[in-house]
Amino acid sequence: MNKGLCHLYSGDGKGKTTAAMGLALRALGNGLRVVVVQFLKGQPTGEAALLRSLGAQVLRDEPDTKFVFQMDEAEKAACREAQTQRLAQALEMPCDVLVLDEACAACALGMVDEALLRRAVLERPAGREVVLTGRDPAPWMCEAADYHTQMRCVRHPYDAGVGARKGIEY
Repeated sequence: MNKGLCHLYSGDGKGKTTAAMGLALRALGNGLRVVVVQFLKGQPTGEAALLRSLGAQVLRDEPDTKFVFQMDEAEKAACREAQTQRLAQALEMPCDVLVLDEACAACALGMVDEALLRRAVLERPAGREVVLTGRDPAPWMCEAADYHTQMRCVRHPYDAGVGARKGIEY
């Protein structure tokens, strides 16, 4: 029986989401069902529309969602509720690969129900691969991971004043 494994892409370097989306594309190309939940990403990203066009279910924030540090307490509560609902919705969808993009940050910032997130990872159905991304994963995420790849930043153009570029960073 295919157990389904847990993948964790963490660290301070670029490439966590890129690696997760590459895995999602590979899965789609092999006929697997993919569900992606993008936490804390209110700005449009290039991968969402493409993944949808290929058959993935992609659940994410509204385009005008603020960064957490810009939110007041009421906005944080509403965002947390919306993200928890998206995760619950994703768990009801049949899939072979569940990508939880920026789950580490959502968990660390208290922007998703941690108990539900833990269930998504630790109590996943047989055969379901779960992918977590983000900086500073919770200890339980590291322990649950069958694959754990840390992206380490050696050099980044942002440090030289180059902002995020459409099609490359988002």
